[in-house]
Amino acid sequence: MEQVLSRRAASDAISDQGWRYLLGALRTSVPVGSLAEAVEVVGRLVAECGDDADGHLRADLRSERVVLTLQSMDQAALTARDIDLAHRISATVRNLGHRTEPEIGTGAPRSVQLVEIAVDALDIAAVRPFWKAVLGYADEAGADGPEDPIVDPVGQGPAMWFQQMDRPRTDRNRIHFDVCVPHDEAPRRIEAALAAGGRLVSASRAPAFWILADIEGNEACVTTWQGRDGS
Repeated sequence: MEQVLSRRAASDAISDQGWRYLLGALRTSVPVGSLAEAVEVVGRLVAECGDDADGHLRADLRSERVVLTLQSMDQAALTARDIDLAHRISATVRNLGHRTEPEIGTGAPRSVQLVEIAVDALDIAAVRPFWKAVLGYADEAGADGPEDPIVDPVGQGPAMWFQQMDRPRTDRNRIHFDVCVPHDEAPRRIEAALAAGGRLVSASRAPAFWILADIEGNEACVTTWQGRDGS
């Protein structure tokens, strides 16, 4: 198995190529003009990645953009192989007359992002099997413990993780969304949420995460890779 990169090492190695580190993966967007163009781009990228494509690259094709995700899937983490592939992919995209970008401040509907659902629980091991079954989810690679997160095995739905509660709580919601955005998108996203009637509950753990709430107290966290594990 290849050595897993730290958050900072992964981000620093590829940010200038239009990729962003999100939840143990690299993600970027390639604006295109049609679905046929999207298919052409992805076909060239699969050829460029060769034998590594199936184990590292995921692509979401739309008529207006291709969203690319890189990760060493057998480790559910980033390695030097992913960084090399990201550079090669960006070079190939440029040769095709396109660009890899995080879609921050470009007029795009939103930046690249990943969403997680967090469930607060007193007994994580007891509730985890229910959510795994009802969602049709699976264990993440290398993380099959009774309190580990669960993921969509086909990579379409948000991951779900479980947060330990220390006592019963009935005065607030116990399920919330974590919206992982590029570190340079977070201020813009928070400002927009506050302008839309939200409020800032806590910034004590920023820039790892900010806790926001709507007017009725339902919470969501805007998260980034920064400020975690000393990174």
